[in-house]
Amino acid sequence: MNDILDFGLADLSPVDDDSEEAMEALRAGDLTVLSQHHTTPNGSHSFVLAHDRSVTWGIPGEPQLVAIAVARDLRQSTFTFETSHHATASFAQNWLAERGCPLERIALHGGDYIEPADDLTLQVEQQIQKSGIRYEVLDTYTSDDNPSEAWTLVNDSQATQASVRLFYEEWNHGAGTYTMREGAFPDVGVAQTWLHERSEPLPEPPEYSDHNGAVVRARIALSRSAGTSPTPQTGLDAPRASAAVPVQRAVQGRLL
Repeated sequence: MNDILDFGLADLSPVDDDSEEAMEALRAGDLTVLSQHHTTPNGSHSFVLAHDRSVTWGIPGEPQLVAIAVARDLRQSTFTFETSHHATASFAQNWLAERGCPLERIALHGGDYIEPADDLTLQVEQQIQKSGIRYEVLDTYTSDDNPSEAWTLVNDSQATQASVRLFYEEWNHGAGTYTMREGAFPDVGVAQTWLHERSEPLPEPPEYSDHNGAVVRARIALSRSAGTSPTPQTGLDAPRASAAVPVQRAVQGRLL
């Protein structure tokens, strides 16, 4: 893990107000860099995936990962600065890839990172990372409590059935692993009900029923994996009021 964050912008000016505001809103001292890539030889672009520790003091459930993309025009001495917050690393990596970062350069490997528990987790993550603009994010939630989890609710533009998809990530701190699963729902209301009640297993996507060897193997892996926690969590329409006294939560277990 590399904690050093230096974009080298001292001699450059933001190209527009949005870039200036995005840069000023980000406090480097609150960030733990998880992965970063800088283009060579002239360093015209920088891509960073980081954990924002300041979020753990704020509204419960807010996304704790921030993706940063910087593009420099060295001839004009200007730069553009973009940021985007995400609940899981795979969606942050997708956002960075859409801005030109090779996925292999922003991957999280070994070291202090918690490991994927199975092949299905890797398959679902790669699906997200390479999805382009396929998924419209509707809502996210991150919990550092028990269970430790993060989810992203999306609309899948390529789905012919059950187009509302839930990507659910849960961490097993004792084992040092995490799982990522995809659930499918006919509409947002049904997805909300599942998130509140957790009375049934996460409904698998209809395409998992196809007679395709890779999908069948994925279903086998899914059936063997640990079930999701029955503990209800905050849904889309639940209030997310800030606590009267900020309470710091632990750093996101998914990554550290």
